[in-house]
Parts: sequence; structure tokens; C-alpha cells
Amino acid sequence: MAPSEAISEPAQSGFAKSAAYDQHRPAYTSTVVEVLLKNLGVSGKNGAVIVDLAAGTGKFTEALAARDEDFEIIAVEPHGDMRRVLDDKKLPNVTVKAGKADSIPLDDGSVDAVICAQSFHWFANMASLHEIRRILQAHGGLGMCWNVDDYNAAREHKAKTDWEAKMHELTWTFGDEQPRYRHMKWRDVFEKQVKSTPMKLLTAGEDQLFSLPLAEDEEKFEVRLSKEKLWERYNTLSHIAVLDGEKRERTYNTFMDILSGTDVEIDENGNVVAHGRTHIVWAMKIPAEGRAGLAADGEPDL
Repeated sequence: MAPSEAISEPAQSGFAKSAAYDQHRPAYTSTVVEVLLKNLGVSGKNGAVIVDLAAGTGKFTEALAARDEDFEIIAVEPHGDMRRVLDDKKLPNVTVKAGKADSIPLDDGSVDAVICAQSFHWFANMASLHEIRRILQAHGGLGMCWNVDDYNAAREHKAKTDWEAKMHELTWTFGDEQPRYRHMKWRDVFEKQVKSTPMKLLTAGEDQLFSLPLAEDEEKFEVRLSKEKLWERYNTLSHIAVLDGEKRERTYNTFMDILSGTDVEIDENGNVVAHGRTHIVWAMKIPAEGRAGLAADGEPDL
């Protein structure tokens, strides 16, 4: 079975409009990229091998390719349409491969860092965590980041404005069971990798693959878009992109009604001022010798 056929149907259909996704999804700032690369130990490391896992159309791949380190970048993506958009960019030092998070076509210990931009929630399971660890060198790390518009944030998130809070509520009316960043279930796999003991955050148990607690940072952003462009951006969310007929029309009308409110800030160019943040997360691989050096009771074997 080809990788693009093996991904879930909602992901396959939700990202079918790959050119629109590439056009309307936000890029990553240089400061976000630097925070992630520095903490993964590859900032300034010439020729470091970096895997952009589930690279999509290459929004983060482009940021890596623009750096001065001449990274060897391997973009792994299962969705055929997205892979074609990325291939057509002809980015320097980038090799595009078909593959999934639980079957990455690379050798053991062959890469310095794995980065999942806007994607880890789709494959946050132990099989993928084992596979990511397998391809990392002993010093390697896993980085994750998400551009999170206020309307697509976690349930408890407090939006910056009232209208964005209404948009946030609209997003949460779609109660599908697909893995989404905003559900925050992607965190669970890191807790599952360790045994439930009082020492689990202080020592690496025999099943622990990556360091805990997860390290995190964030960068707030502001975007200015016309109402139609903001709809197009909203429409890149996979559960919105698949809507059709009356449900799509109703969602569009609700979206535009919210944007017609008196509390919506419009700039001098007629654009809506919207808000969000980039959530940055990283964890380092625990080498096999580090895991083996623990006694059965979870205490370091001195």
C-alpha cells in the first residue's frame, strides 16, 4: 500500500486542496525557527541532517532551506498532492520522500533532528514515537510546532477579542473524532512512554524514549487579512475544507456574520486584524545506555 493511501481518509480528503493550503496557511517566523533549532542542538551546525516529518507542502521546509547552515533536509510526507506541491518548489538541499511517521524510509541513527510542524497530533502514538527515536542519533531531538489562530485553539483558550471567541466557539461546534491539535490529546503519548511512578519525571524508565517534562515556548502573532482571505485561511482546516452543500453555506454565513460585528478591528486597508500564537515544543532522545542504566525500582543504577 502506498503511503498516501495509508493515511486516514479524513486527512486524505481534508488536505486534497493542497495548493490552497500552501497559499493560505501561515509561514513560520525566523525567531520561531531559531528557538526550535537552538534547543534541538542544530542551530549553527553545518550540514546537520534534519527530517521535516509530515512536511505537507513545505511551509517549514522552506524556512529550513533558507538557513545558512546548508542542512541536509529530508521532507517526508504521505499525501501525494501535498508532496507534489513541495516537489515543485525545488528547494535547495531538500530531498522529498513518501513515508509515514510509523514507517520513515531512513536508517537507524541517521538524523540529528526530527521536526513536525503543524502535524504531530495526526500520529501521536507509540509506534510513531518509537520510529522517530529509531532514526535519531544519540544526541538527537524531536521538535514540534503549531501556528494556532485564536479560533482554532484549545477549549480553555481565552481569545484576545470577543469576535475571535465567537469564531472559537464556531470551530468547536464541529465535534468530529479526528485528532486535532486543539484537543491536546497529542500530549498523552509522552506520558504513556513511562511507567506511572513518583519518579517518572525525574528518571528515565526502561520504556522512556524522550525526555520529560516537555520543553515549551510560544510566540504571539497578528495577521491582517480581508474577510474573504480570512475565510480562505479558515477553510484550510481539514474539517472545514471537506464541508459541502448546505452545511458549508451555513458555516460560511455564520463566519461572515461574526466578521460583521462592531467589535471586529479593521485596519486602514480594510483588513481584519486577527490574532494567534505559535506553540513550540521539544524533547530530546534518551539514548539506550541511559535507559539501561536504571535499576528495576526506577532509581539510577549507580
